[in-house]
Order: sequence, then C-alpha cells, then structure tokens
Amino acid sequence: MGFFDGLWPARAAQFDSGNGTSSAIVLSKRNATVSLSKQGALSGNLRVNLSWRMRTSDIEGRSRQSGMLRRPLKLFQPEVVQAHTQGVVNVDLDLGCMYELTDGTKGVVQPLGNLIGDLNSPPYIRLSGDDRFGAPSGETVYVNLDQRDQFKRLLFFVYIYDRTPAFDRTHAKITLYPGNGPRIEIELDERAPQARSCAVFTVENIKDELIVRREVKFVYGFQSELDRLYGYGMQWGRGYKSRT
Repeated sequence: MGFFDGLWPARAAQFDSGNGTSSAIVLSKRNATVSLSKQGALSGNLRVNLSWRMRTSDIEGRSRQSGMLRRPLKLFQPEVVQAHTQGVVNVDLDLGCMYELTDGTKGVVQPLGNLIGDLNSPPYIRLSGDDRFGAPSGETVYVNLDQRDQFKRLLFFVYIYDRTPAFDRTHAKITLYPGNGPRIEIELDERAPQARSCAVFTVENIKDELIVRREVKFVYGFQSELDRLYGYGMQWGRGYKSRT
C-alpha cells in the first residue's frame, strides 16, 4: 500500500495549497458539518493541517500579575507570546487519519510507526512530516480528492505521543485547505487535562457527497480507544517513532 515510501521532493511539489485568502468556515458544536461537494472541493488535494502553541495564560498568569504589582508600567506593554519549544513544555501532538475505503480496506496514516501513506495509490492519503516541537508549519496530511470515490469514511485524530496528558496546556487547531473553496477550521478548545487523544473530525462519502463533521471527542486512551469508539475494528500494538 506504499506506507513506507519516502517523501520525494518531486512528489511534494504536486501538493495543492488550497485557497488561503478566502473566508474561513469555522465548525462548532452548533454548526458541526459542511459539504465539501457543495463547496466545489471535489478535485486536487485536501490539505489538513495541525498547528498548536503553548497556552500562556495558565503558566504565565500569576507571574505576570505579580510582575505588574512590582512594575506597574508593564500593564501598558504588550504581552509576549512565548513560542512552543521542547524547553517550555514537553508535549508532542501528532496528527493521524484512520480510513476505510470502499473496497473494505482499513488502515491508518500517522507518524507513529512511520505509516506515512501514499497519495497516488491506496490509501490516497499521505503525511508530509512529523512536527515534534510545535513549529509554525505544524503537521499536514494530504488527501487526494481525485480519488474521492475510493473513500468510504475517514477519521482525523490528534494524540499525544509522549503519553503526558497536556491538552489543557496547549492550544491546537485543525485547518482544512481544499483545492477550491474556503478553508475550514476546527479548534480543540475544550479543556481535557487527562485526555491523551482526540477525534477531531470525520469525512464520510454519503451518496457521492463528501461530508465533513466536527467531532472533538477527547478520550483517555490512544488509537485503539478511538477505533472502538468509531468501529474500525483494527488490531493495535505498541509503536515507536524513529529517533531524529
């Protein structure tokens, strides 16, 4: 299935970036679904990006208040947003995608186990890389919508690799960039301090229409628990990342 193919520069050039200048569609609990088909996003590559940064309010709040008492003029200075680095917070968020194709094939694309997928052959989904420290570019998964008829359902999820519950210490966002139409944003804005994984959204092929549905369901386990929740029925084992 091409899971272990390397990401060659020549192939990376074909990835569509989508239209980042158009207005965004924000999925919320009240407005949880959007049709890619009705947005005209039926071709090219759907780019799904995970980005995150450290929450500064919880960590810096008390020190900032005490600092203002000692130095009142700091009240009028803009707050410096500290970048998310390994030295600041030890958390490694990963983006993954469980898939079920119309022929019954099931699997997962994720950094763990180097299951990076393939864009031009099954599963027509590919991970671009693994961001371990919250870089501005984040992590990105590409979905080949030219092969949309091959997809039955997709589940995009985020998990914490180092097994340290820290969703309440980070601010994470998933952004979908279709080849055409506005971008779609989903905030992981609910506090779940003990959670280790989150089902963020699904894509389902319903009567030849691709429907994106916001989930944002936090769980205390990992991929196997998400699998049980959504009924993929795969076998899971312990996995590791390669050292870099």
